[in-house]
Amino acid sequence: MNTEINISNVKLETERLILRAWEITDLDDFFEYASINGVGEKAGWEHHKSKDESLEILKMFIDEKKVFAIILKENQKAIGSIGVEECRQDLDKNLENLLGRELGYVLSKDYWNKGIMTEAVSKVIEYCFKILKLNYLIATCFNYNIESKKVLEKLNFKFYKDIIIKTRYNTVEKSILMILKNN
Repeated sequence: MNTEINISNVKLETERLILRAWEITDLDDFFEYASINGVGEKAGWEHHKSKDESLEILKMFIDEKKVFAIILKENQKAIGSIGVEECRQDLDKNLENLLGRELGYVLSKDYWNKGIMTEAVSKVIEYCFKILKLNYLIATCFNYNIESKKVLEKLNFKFYKDIIIKTRYNTVEKSILMILKNN
């Protein structure tokens, strides 16, 4: 079961990061990483072709109030995002009366393999479990996206099931669905 979420006034901090709602002033940073070939594709969307495309998506992030900007404290630059999305509907019956959300994330290529996404997702998990009182979180990653799978495993997500995802650019990807329960 999904629960409502509104992160527009939420600000989370870690040692290196600030997680907050997106702002229009983040457009240049957003376009900078979202336009790099290979970044969005690992998350199921094509890299952005224009700043106007990034602006439309940024406005959607702001309006929907469920996607955190990942801000690097040292330079106040937006370097990625974490969405706290509605859960897919093909989960088992034993989860249907529990509160859950699905995490999706992306990070600028410049910051891959530095532990940043693990740090950011860990803080969002804490928020979801302690503040939102969710019972579980799920996340998916394409089978070939080993880095994303490692982030989830480090944070104690467990294999739930194999799935097939049709991406926004019309490919079909073998993927895994992982779950983390709030004990």
